[in-house]
Parts: sequence; C-alpha cells; structure tokens
Amino acid sequence: MAESSLLFDRALLRQRRTRAALMGPATFLMDHVATELAERLSAITRRFAMGADLGSPTTAVQRALRASARVDTIIGVAAHDPFGQKGGPMVRADEEALPFKDGALDLVVSALCLQFVNDLPGTLLQIRRALKPDGLLLAALLGERSLSELRQAFAVAESEIEGGLSPRVAPFADVRALGALLLRAGFALPVVDLQTLTVRYDSAFALMGDLRRMGATNVLTARRRTPLKRATLRRAGEIYAARFADQDRRVRATFDVVWLSGWAPDPSQPQPLRPGSARARLADALGTKEMSAGEGARPPLTRLSG
Repeated sequence: MAESSLLFDRALLRQRRTRAALMGPATFLMDHVATELAERLSAITRRFAMGADLGSPTTAVQRALRASARVDTIIGVAAHDPFGQKGGPMVRADEEALPFKDGALDLVVSALCLQFVNDLPGTLLQIRRALKPDGLLLAALLGERSLSELRQAFAVAESEIEGGLSPRVAPFADVRALGALLLRAGFALPVVDLQTLTVRYDSAFALMGDLRRMGATNVLTARRRTPLKRATLRRAGEIYAARFADQDRRVRATFDVVWLSGWAPDPSQPQPLRPGSARARLADALGTKEMSAGEGARPPLTRLSG
C-alpha cells in the first residue's frame, strides 16, 4: 500500500501506547469490552481449542477468556508489547500481517484494535483464512459516533481561532459498512451490532487525559504537524462544556462499540433455502390474499431533492 494512502501512522500508534503505559494506562473501556466479549462467547455452546487475541492493547481479553474456560489455548498477537503483557503465549506480528497458516485457528478475538488498521478488508480476509472451517471471529471496534462531541468542539474552535480545520478524531466505520466487509471477506452468518456507552467527565480536558492514557490520541497520517495553540485548546474546552454538559456540569463522551461476528464457512452451518423450494405460501400463513405486482402494488418511492 502506498505511503500516501495510509490513513493511520501505526508507528506513532505504538509510540502513543508506550507513552500510555509509562503514564499509567486508563483501561476502563478495555476492561468493559473484555468482560462483554467473554459473555458473548459464553453464549456459544462449544469449546475452542486454539484461539488468537489479535491486537487487543492489554491482557484483559485473554484473562477474561481464561476465566470463562471456553478456550483451551489463547495466543496474544501484537506488533509490540508496551503494557508488559505476561498473560500467556505471545506472537510478535503486525495486526495487518497475520503469521498463521490457513485453517490454523478455531477462534480469533480482537478488542479495540481493528479501527486502527489501514487495510481492514485485507485484515478480515486474513482472519477468515486463518480460521478452520466453522471457526469464529468475534471482535469489537470503535464506531462512527465515538468522540463525536470532541470532534464537534475542536471543529468549531479551530474555525474560530485558526480559520480552518485539521483532522483530530479518526473517521470510524459505520455498522452497515462493517457488515458488508464481513461478507466481502467470505464470512458466513455475519452479525454486526452496536453498543453505545456514555462516559461522564469533569471536563473535556479530563477526557483528553484519559485518551492519552489509552494511547488513543491522534495518529492520523493527515494530522496537522504544528503544535496545537493554547487558545484553540481552551476554546474547545469551553465549547464542549457549553454544548455537552449535564445539569451537574459534568460533560458527556460517547463511545460506540461495534461488535462483529462471523464464521468461516462450513457445510454443517445453516444454509438458505433455494428460491422456489418453499412448501407453504406466505399468504396462507398470514391469512391474506396474495396479489401480483400489478395488482394494487405501491409505486416505488422517489427521493426529492432541493
């Protein structure tokens, strides 16, 4: 992939996570996602012999899965280890270049990592190939409304103070696009759902402090390279407080967590019926009269512009 087409500076992402580890990481969001992931996996009535935790920035997912006893062996996969992960076997590999042979894994999980890969379609395809037939992908990543309040506050502040905008919050993917990507990568029975979390802070600056301690500050390749002006930062905090504060003056921050699941295809999985193979008419089941397309059918909707 050409350098100019890269959305994220992944070397900078690793540096930011190393800084977060030295500062004392803020792990509440990862801990919540790890617990939810283990609960979702517990609803599946089978064990997984070999699993991989792809790029999750802490060991929270691995600890949760071991406690659930659903996975016999879970291997951590990450390009580097800023948080000193000692939870079990670890493979040093970039999340965009999986080191596994085709059909090597029964399970791949990932928490709050895939939103920072530059080639998500390619990564999903590699995951599907690494799974055995009827192997499972279960992943969580940040969705498009995450940090929307911060994005709005900075957009207004930069327009007022600096006369223009610079990208500061990543353009996270939406739910429909992610569902299409699962199908494109060849997953069977794909499911995508959204969980919205609202976190409250004393101020926008407290939120920004947490983002630094998550290693989740701006790593966009197109980011502005000059230091942020103090006046812009102060104005962004004022706008945030004016627009997104509750009655107690604490401010809200939205985190959309998008959950993806899909199975590597296998003949044992449920298959759709062939067209025309139904043995009962839908009209009979509903107790209604069947009409042809020309008999009382509604015209298509037309989108009006202007």
